[in-house]
Amino acid sequence: MQTLFTGNLAVTAAGVVIMIMVLVAIFAPFLAPMDPLTQSVFKINQYPSMEHWLGTDQFGRDVLSRLIFGSRNSLIVGLVSPVIAAVIGTILGVVAGYYGGIVDRLLTRLNDAMLSFPELLLAIMIASVLGGGFWNVVGVIAVAFIPGFARVARASTLSVVQEPYVEAAVAVGLSSPRIIIRHVLPNIAAPIMVLLTLWVASAIRLEASLSFLGLGTQPPAASWGNIIRDALSNIFGSPWPIIGAGLLITVVVLSFNVMGDALRDALDPETQS
Repeated sequence: MQTLFTGNLAVTAAGVVIMIMVLVAIFAPFLAPMDPLTQSVFKINQYPSMEHWLGTDQFGRDVLSRLIFGSRNSLIVGLVSPVIAAVIGTILGVVAGYYGGIVDRLLTRLNDAMLSFPELLLAIMIASVLGGGFWNVVGVIAVAFIPGFARVARASTLSVVQEPYVEAAVAVGLSSPRIIIRHVLPNIAAPIMVLLTLWVASAIRLEASLSFLGLGTQPPAASWGNIIRDALSNIFGSPWPIIGAGLLITVVVLSFNVMGDALRDALDPETQS
């Protein structure tokens, strides 16, 4: 696995991009050259300069500062939402796969009903009810991703519970929670981790889509999605917010996808052989 990650230039570049963006999000107050909320009628729609490296928007706000602070909301949502979904979805999937019977049927039917909706549509429906706001977006995206994690966890659990070591643990009288924690969860962690990495990218795209539609992070707080939405009506006056936010979304999403693909290949026994 170490050779696969360090020997691939694309994976190395993706890792560097992710690390840089995480550091930018953490140290945003120190890296941003200006306050992202400060407006000035004297600086509207300025071109890039030494003072404003990416120009200003229609309110005279520094674009670079808004992109830097916007990385916080976009990356936090992109990281936190899949983690919450992975925890809840894995629990539901393991319970359904391990216990079977009516528990499995009920959870599977509920999961199938949620999977019948595309993730973006499901997120829009829930966000329309809950309204915008940062933590509402985190919850909305987490709920949209839970069915996928539950399906993968259930399928992996069904395979693991048939292994001899699980049957032996049942035979010696170990309790179900102990078997799940010691034998099931460690052996289904690999596909869950791969899915988690890939869906961080999806969460960033989904957050940007919701914010663009006005259902995500609400102004004046900046996220890459609402930066594009605010700049859309002023594209001929100042295209820099759209160019900057669009490029960041593309690069970060691509980086997480590359890392997810590399992790999947590294954990695949056929690839390793």
